[in-house]
Amino acid sequence: MKKLFLLLFTAFLFVGCSKDDDTIYDFIGTWAGTYEGTEKGDWNIVVATDGKVTGTMHSDQTTENYYISGYLSESGDLNATIGSPEDGEFRGKLTREDKKASGTWTNAVPATVRSGTWKGAKTSK
Repeated sequence: MKKLFLLLFTAFLFVGCSKDDDTIYDFIGTWAGTYEGTEKGDWNIVVATDGKVTGTMHSDQTTENYYISGYLSESGDLNATIGSPEDGEFRGKLTREDKKASGTWTNAVPATVRSGTWKGAKTSK
């Protein structure tokens, strides 16, 4: 009976400690990178424990800073807006395995719609 209990207990330990569990904790911290397209520059975001994302995009051409605000899912899907008022999108995917990030952006602040792609990586916890 003891052997059966130990065998079942060990099996439950392995099942309970699976690395397949998606949690936001792998993404918490600072992420940064560059963006390009009709405009180029750099960006940085901070992912909080509740999945809230805040940050900025800095344009090399206009030297303007644009506010990024949104949420990250437990699987790493980023859905954020650019500007205040919200006149653009910053969407993409953050990966927990290699700590890389990439996606697309659009921005209509201050007037003309601009768009492109972005990429980066996690820089700190």
